[in-house]
Amino acid sequence: TVEVKRMATHVGDLLDVMPNLPLLLSLSLFLLLLFPFLKLLTSKPPPPRKLPPGPPKLPFIGNLHQLLGELPHRALRRLSDQYGPLMHLHLGAAPALVVSSAEMAQQVLRTHDLFFCSRAPLISAVKLSYGRVDMAGAPYDEGLKQTRKLCTSEMFSASKVESSRPIREEEVGVLVSTIARRSSSSGPVNLSEMFFSLFNNITRRQVSGRRASREGECSVSPLNGLLLEINTLLGGFSLGDVFPNMAWLNKLTGWQARLDKCFRDIDRFLEEEIAMHVADGSKVDDTFIATLLRLRDDPSLGPLLTGDRIKAILLDMFVGGSESSMSSLEWAMSELTTNPAVMKKAQEEVRRVVGTKERVDEEDLRRLHYLKLVLKETWRLHPPGPLLVPRECREDCKIGDYHVAAKMWVFVNVWWIGRDPKNWREPDAFRPERFEDGNINYKGQHFVLLPFGSGRRICPGMALGALGVELALANLLHRFDWEIPDGLGKDGFDMGEALGISNHRSSPLILKATSSSTTP
Repeated sequence: TVEVKRMATHVGDLLDVMPNLPLLLSLSLFLLLLFPFLKLLTSKPPPPRKLPPGPPKLPFIGNLHQLLGELPHRALRRLSDQYGPLMHLHLGAAPALVVSSAEMAQQVLRTHDLFFCSRAPLISAVKLSYGRVDMAGAPYDEGLKQTRKLCTSEMFSASKVESSRPIREEEVGVLVSTIARRSSSSGPVNLSEMFFSLFNNITRRQVSGRRASREGECSVSPLNGLLLEINTLLGGFSLGDVFPNMAWLNKLTGWQARLDKCFRDIDRFLEEEIAMHVADGSKVDDTFIATLLRLRDDPSLGPLLTGDRIKAILLDMFVGGSESSMSSLEWAMSELTTNPAVMKKAQEEVRRVVGTKERVDEEDLRRLHYLKLVLKETWRLHPPGPLLVPRECREDCKIGDYHVAAKMWVFVNVWWIGRDPKNWREPDAFRPERFEDGNINYKGQHFVLLPFGSGRRICPGMALGALGVELALANLLHRFDWEIPDGLGKDGFDMGEALGISNHRSSPLILKATSSSTTP
């Protein structure tokens, strides 16, 4: 039939093509592969991601060599003068972003805070925070949010701060008595040691109800040395941080053994604090330990407050409550001593307001306007942490035209922001009057003054710490006249800084105290 003939014809045509079928298949495959290749050749490449400017880096070490010989915040300031307020550099294998202006700080800490609210996982911070379960060094996650919320409401609330007022007033009274006793018998006094002991005593009483020093004394205790070691270890990064593939160098240099010993010592101390509280039968139920143990047993919180998290939070209290407060008081007295006109004005205010009372109490602080300006000026020039605790970018983002990659470390140089001539007239002068209009505070809302940070990671104990410093400073100015020991003079008075997470003096603050004739 016709249909059969047509089918036979098609079969014949197919058989004619069969000898060339391999060639046709090869040609088709070639065209399939050629098309995307030609498209790739003719298409425009994506524009490279624009990184913030920064200094050229060397192989392997990056820009580490440019930080040698100076304190980090000063070296970074020098580089930012050349490369701008948003600077990109490499610390070994670790890319880092350095923020050195109020405008850029606002971008990082407010506008894009959600991208930058995690913490860089430095080895010392991970170890000393019990695996990043504290408040200061934890990544930004649900556990951190719950912990901060609990601590803010249960430990740093206005009512909690007020309830600890007797502790602060009693311990400042012990400080004043100790200074009066020692200055009358042995001349100049080491205020750095006493200030550290003061805030260790205050913090330990808030934590566990016990003092760190001997009863009636503001003297050195083993806790002082332990916290100083923690300050040093947290104040920088190790070889393993900047060269992750060579973390074994930490063991070779002895750094890891030093960190491990410090952790064992502080862990033993915290375990003993908790054990003593339990053994006492909870006689003191308004301490931080009592609060955390009570919350631990709250079924609504689930497994949030583990034993390690409780110890990590308590360590935050000691490091934040003692270190930053001590350095603030130390620098305030240093600046006042080298600026006698400011000292005189502050003393006159305190003595006028307090009158013939033996001590300044916290009620008096509300009327000490100039004293508050002195503290603001101290924090402007000497923030407790010159570089805020290093942050880590959580995911790729942009600041202006610049790309910032996930996992990049972020350093905010609040030390330089407080001295930037663009923000301050006569930036290196200690002049509290600059704050008289009251438009700038230190609570993270004004980015020219960030002693306690800003945004989601602002220091939660800021108000508590500031109150202790203010009370101590007021009493020191009320009770004593101060001068530099004989033979030094202002030019010979050391105002150098030490390396650490807190901004301590490089040498102890030693001054001569004389009881004021205008106070009892």
